[in-house]
Amino acid sequence: MKLEILTKTDNKEVQNKIIAGIKDLINFKNLEPGEKLPSERKLSEKFGVSRSNVREAIQKLEFYGILKPMPQSGTFIANIGITAINGMIEDILELEDPDFKSLVETRILLELKTARLAAIRRTESDLKRIRQALDAYNKMVLEGKDAVQEDLLFHLAIAKASGNSTIETLMLIITPGIITNFEKHHVCDENQVILAMQEHEEIYEAIEKQDSQLAKNKMKLHFDILYQYCYNAKLVT
Repeated sequence: MKLEILTKTDNKEVQNKIIAGIKDLINFKNLEPGEKLPSERKLSEKFGVSRSNVREAIQKLEFYGILKPMPQSGTFIANIGITAINGMIEDILELEDPDFKSLVETRILLELKTARLAAIRRTESDLKRIRQALDAYNKMVLEGKDAVQEDLLFHLAIAKASGNSTIETLMLIITPGIITNFEKHHVCDENQVILAMQEHEEIYEAIEKQDSQLAKNKMKLHFDILYQYCYNAKLVT
């Protein structure tokens, strides 16, 4: 199973330059709310950046609802008024990269919801996907190997089973930062990863039984222990 995540741009300054440039186009009446955005090629030439940088900036503005992709038609400025667009873009440009504490807290909030929804909405194919991720994690742990990515694949499989694409996307967005910090600081010791095997199994069984409250409770217990380890490792203060 391949871990597919939304990665950050290598050059945040370039991305912000493009976003600010699009904001200026709107303010100087070159673009109006509801109008079609110029092509990636034209924007890359105008701002003197690569098309991949333009694409990343557009995707970010799409995520926040400022740009609206229309299949086979292009990308359009949201029809929400210039004042609102300016305010939203200013907020985006001021956003800072989240610290590890924020990532962990956000993940916990999302995971409690995904576990409950997954228990309600899961399909047989969802169960198979979760089981495969769980087995991959167990195999890595039993072989004494780093299982951080397999652990997150298990949780992402649950997010997919929730049937909520927004929650799944948010999980994908925060995943890179969590992987980086876990691998850098070696948060989980041998006892913790072995304990997690049992906790994962109990979460899976609750989802399989479609017991939403039990799935939520088991996930909460799992993260109560993880959060305590983050404190001990001084990653969360």
